Amino acid sequence: MKIIVIGAGASGLLTAIKLSNNEVTILEKNSVSGKKLLITGNGRCNYFNDKHSILNYHSSSDNLNDFIKKSDFNNIKAFFDTIGIEPEIKEGYYYPKSKEAISFRNILELEANLRGVNIIYNTNVIDIKKDSEIFTIYTSGGIKYEADYVIVATGGCSYENTGSDGKCLEIIKKLGHKIIKPLPGLVQLESDGKIKNASGVRTKVELTLYEDNIKIKNEIGELQITDYGISGICVMQLSSIVSKGLDSGKKEVIGINFLPEVSDVFYWLTKRSEKLDNRNISQLLEGIINYKLIKLILRKSKIEENEYLTDLTDERIKKLCDNITNYQVNITKTKGFSSAQITVGGISLQDVTSNFESKFINNLFFTGEILDVNGDCGGYNLMFAWLSALRVGEYINDKTKTN
Repeated sequence: MKIIVIGAGASGLLTAIKLSNNEVTILEKNSVSGKKLLITGNGRCNYFNDKHSILNYHSSSDNLNDFIKKSDFNNIKAFFDTIGIEPEIKEGYYYPKSKEAISFRNILELEANLRGVNIIYNTNVIDIKKDSEIFTIYTSGGIKYEADYVIVATGGCSYENTGSDGKCLEIIKKLGHKIIKPLPGLVQLESDGKIKNASGVRTKVELTLYEDNIKIKNEIGELQITDYGISGICVMQLSSIVSKGLDSGKKEVIGINFLPEVSDVFYWLTKRSEKLDNRNISQLLEGIINYKLIKLILRKSKIEENEYLTDLTDERIKKLCDNITNYQVNITKTKGFSSAQITVGGISLQDVTSNFESKFINNLFFTGEILDVNGDCGGYNLMFAWLSALRVGEYINDKTKTN
């Protein structure tokens, strides 16, 4: 059987390896494979996470449970063991022992080469057609390729300079598939500029996302305040929801709790004032909250730095406490695809079988980020790439054995 895999990224390489008992060719638009894989996990490649469940994955379709199965995760670890990837495990997060994404990519590429997979670089696919049982893949260089099976593994729209530009989605749409609008995910958020003076501050917080004044989700982690807005893993975890909300015209607000470990800030602040009765408001918060944040909080609360807590009314103290525990930041937009780690949206799961085969065109499959599935931070998006690749490989292998 002739099999064409479009894209030599994470899921493309793995699919090709699984199908290497056939005549497999990968068409890759870049001059190297796994270009996007090289920047995952800040160049360390967080490729797996022991703490996984269906709750770590999201889709616009309501049939996500058909695609994320617990048994698949065990298959991922078993497969990587067979090709010699030794994990360095930290709190459930898996990295290659080298802590280098390039070594992980190199092992995948080596395994593909050893198994006879033909990788053709600098080849940009511009169209896919099927006549009877044979696919014809057209490229910008004028060369055509024929195949019995085609697997599209070109990624989404994030990090366009890695070749993941979303253009293949246009081809898939022409073939009759519904495309959920691609949006930036796991991305930094831009705000209205009111926290700009605290740029450079990093602090542990609890974030609450509000859409049109309705509480949506909470995240705890380290917040990074920047000159454009906010960043950090806790921000990234909320950003995919924010991206969709902004696109649909919703008002997106992030509430920041700067003292998440304090259950009753009013009581805590009152007791601290009694203990340190010679200190003003600013001095009471000194050493507890970053001084840049103290200035922001007091300014928003309309309290002077030299005022004392005992001089404030309960109403003013409550307003201060509200701004300490729920400092609201208006989100205006995301940093876009150039900064996004993943794509939210893609090929609708309603148009794909649980084996990731097109419901409209037999023997056409999709793996990885091109599908409308997005995972949380922590290796989950790579895990979906592996999961989809392994299932497609196993399904096609079983199918070709019976034919």
